[in-house]
Amino acid sequence: MTARKTAIITGSNSGIGLGTAHALAASGHDIVINSFTDRDEDHALAELIGKEHSVKAIYLKADMSKPDECRALVANTASTFGGVDILVNNAGIQHVAAVEEFPTEKWDAIIAINLTSAFHTVAAAIPLMKAAGWGRIVNIASAHGLRASPFKSAYVAAKHGIVGFTKTVALELAEEKITSNAICPGYVLTPLVETQITDQMKARDMDRETVIREIMLDKQPTKQFVTTEQIGALAAFLCTDNAAQINGTALSVDGGWTAE
Repeated sequence: MTARKTAIITGSNSGIGLGTAHALAASGHDIVINSFTDRDEDHALAELIGKEHSVKAIYLKADMSKPDECRALVANTASTFGGVDILVNNAGIQHVAAVEEFPTEKWDAIIAINLTSAFHTVAAAIPLMKAAGWGRIVNIASAHGLRASPFKSAYVAAKHGIVGFTKTVALELAEEKITSNAICPGYVLTPLVETQITDQMKARDMDRETVIREIMLDKQPTKQFVTTEQIGALAAFLCTDNAAQINGTALSVDGGWTAE
């Protein structure tokens, strides 16, 4: 069993991030959950997770579109817990539009939050992991890190970038007992995907059920949404000593989408 560690999960007050936070806490790790808000319910959520799993859990506000706040999240975690052993980069946003109509500010925000934030958190965490002689970096990419879809130029570009970044970090740290892997989920019914469904309804002039059937789950041979619990369980496994030789991979959890 892997000894108790400290984990940061970005973008983790809902969806995949929250599922991963629960999975890591259930594995006995202290956790930091994060988002750009600073509400009472954010801190209450961390307290609830800590009590449920008998670990220390705190909430730290950090806007992943801002490089200084990305790095401060890592520094503040280290000052509270004494280090950072596990880093899960999950924060993400989405916008759906044709390339020629894609708002520049949306492109910049998606690249910043979905890709550049991971560079800053990883760069800040590496010295701490090296000092500890152990580390796990898990980047939540997407099936769109391996395949493209129409109307998602920024998201596809960012997720392809995350997969490449993951591999580079893995090679640089291969002898440091620090692994770097990406998880590539298919469609998970999260608040982000709910927004995508609405956007696709507008872009394609379809009703909700048609978008889910013909656009979303059409690409997943199992015809089922992936669950946050499934993603969290895989992330937790990648953070064990048994996963020490899994490094630089992009692990698909997509019902067979990318098998084609």
